[in-house]
Amino acid sequence: MTSTAHAPTPRAGTAHPDHLGHVIFIAAAAAMGGFLFGYDSSVINGAVEAIRHRYDVGSAALAQVIAIALIGCAIGAATAGRIADRIGRIRCMQIAAVLFTISAVGSALPFALWDLAFWRIIGGFAIGMASVIGPAYIAEVAPPAYRGRLGSFQQAAIVVGIAVSQLVNWGLLNAAGGDQRGKLMGLEAWQVMLGVMVVPAVLYGLLSFAIPESPRFLLSVGRRARAREILAEVEGADTNLDARVAEIETAMKGEHKSTFKDLLGGGFFFKPIVWVGIGLSVFQQFVGINVAFYYSSTLWQSVGVDPSQSFFYSFTTSIINIVGTVIAMIFVDRVGRKPLALIGSVGMVVGLALEAWAFSYHLVDGKLPSTQGWVALIAAHVFVLFFALSWGVVVWVFLGEMFPNKLRAAALGVAASAQWIANWAITASFPSLADWNLSGTYVIYTVFAALSIPFVLKFVKETKGKALEEMG
Repeated sequence: MTSTAHAPTPRAGTAHPDHLGHVIFIAAAAAMGGFLFGYDSSVINGAVEAIRHRYDVGSAALAQVIAIALIGCAIGAATAGRIADRIGRIRCMQIAAVLFTISAVGSALPFALWDLAFWRIIGGFAIGMASVIGPAYIAEVAPPAYRGRLGSFQQAAIVVGIAVSQLVNWGLLNAAGGDQRGKLMGLEAWQVMLGVMVVPAVLYGLLSFAIPESPRFLLSVGRRARAREILAEVEGADTNLDARVAEIETAMKGEHKSTFKDLLGGGFFFKPIVWVGIGLSVFQQFVGINVAFYYSSTLWQSVGVDPSQSFFYSFTTSIINIVGTVIAMIFVDRVGRKPLALIGSVGMVVGLALEAWAFSYHLVDGKLPSTQGWVALIAAHVFVLFFALSWGVVVWVFLGEMFPNKLRAAALGVAASAQWIANWAITASFPSLADWNLSGTYVIYTVFAALSIPFVLKFVKETKGKALEEMG
């Protein structure tokens, strides 16, 4: 390879258009993990009622089967970084693709409730891996000038995965005559819904063979020549490769490997900034957002909407989720993180309060009264829109920026773990709470959305426009 050590000017991160197209392909391929993250997280929505009837289980047991995947998520997220550092980012993606495929096949062909739960744990482990490795890989491969935009591919892929899963579920339900347990290809419709994930899982695995390993990982294992080749591939051959390699190696040597012990102190076990991160994660989940993606079909059916329409409403909610995410991506750097979070909180309070009001009415002939039914439907979409344009994106931005360098990795791990635990708590409790009082359940979510406002005002500091080194 011709040396570029004497190029006139280092051009780190200024990929030419011909290289940028290739980099976009690489980022999009890596973001397929995010697509599977979203798809696998919400595809169960179409199977909840069928599983309840097939195995004749109550709400509490059903909730554990739905929520148990989150245990796998937590384990996968906690171990993905170490696996990726040991065997590489690409191998980590390939392991996740295999686990997604195994989970899809196993979930489609369960012989008992316990093995369905087991396959969901496997799928959850893959989700956890994808949630960590995708953003990390894209950040390491993307030219610095395009890192933010390419990094947003992961979140965009997640919400598209959620929407596609709902659309596929709706199509399969109609093909089965509106019956979740209707026959399709020799299986019940809900089994096909869970099994279809084999297609994107295999595609993810194939794409992982078409993209290069992270230059950062290659340098960490002494493969400097290959790292230079990939840097030339993604940033342009006229980039000062010697300067880029030296820059990455210097950054790696200067990194502080944060540990759990670094987070302790401040009088309440953790340092205050860590509690703020945990608080953001918990509030993000305690407003009940994942009820909209795990249980929305069941929710609408419980107030008299027929299954086919309930699946369609789940799909339209997912489209609103995409729209809100795009709005957040446009405004998060313009308006700022904190104002967007506050706007979202106010909007969520309104949407959730209206849902609580609508669900407080008694059903007439198995359905909500017409006015309350329409209010509930519109309010659900309002809630998802305001969540997506604020807390859905802003919390991840905050968690990536708010911690001091010496704490960042460990603090982010604790905050992410808190998010999975909070997600599990909401997912596992909703069926029983809904059986108790659906309106009361939404009052609880409304209270948490309202409490998030003073929490943000008092404890959360704006990070817009600040260098990571300024965080303290």
